[in-house]
Amino acid sequence: MNRETVVSEALDLLDEVGLDAVSTRRLAQRLGVEQPSLYYHFRNKKELLSAMAEAAMAPHAAAALPAPGEDWREWFTRNTRGFRRTLLMRRDGARLHAGTSPVADLDRIARKMAFLVASGVPEREAQMAMLAAGRFTVGCVLEEQADTGGADPGAGLPPIDHESAFEAGLALMLNGLTHRVGGTP
Repeated sequence: MNRETVVSEALDLLDEVGLDAVSTRRLAQRLGVEQPSLYYHFRNKKELLSAMAEAAMAPHAAAALPAPGEDWREWFTRNTRGFRRTLLMRRDGARLHAGTSPVADLDRIARKMAFLVASGVPEREAQMAMLAAGRFTVGCVLEEQADTGGADPGAGLPPIDHESAFEAGLALMLNGLTHRVGGTP
């Protein structure tokens, strides 16, 4: 048993039972080991959850970085959509990710920021846009993953189309940023 196996099994457990039911006891049973043996790889559950979040974000972390000369708006949209897709790949993916620090992804974040700045987005606007897009996406996915079937029919509201709502919010964010930077949305 190695660290990667523990994380992989923990993510499978997450998909089966949800974040609230993931425990080191349950994971140890799944792995066929005693609970204290998990502490050889992770000092505590928080450290395990952090490793799980990092592994769950691997598809987004492996996505192509923006290319020089690429339209920043197209890249920003693709990057934000990719982040959403990655969060949705795991049950409770947004909850698992929320509040984590992207320590392993700092170089990629710096490169993304440098791309936006080189594309004419002022540094402060680029920072705030990346932060806002990340938080917006996590919030949208939190709501989507918490949805138990749509709006209350007794309230006369139709079910929420989460993808359309996400796309509308992303368009508003992108239009606002384009307006602030100068250019045609």
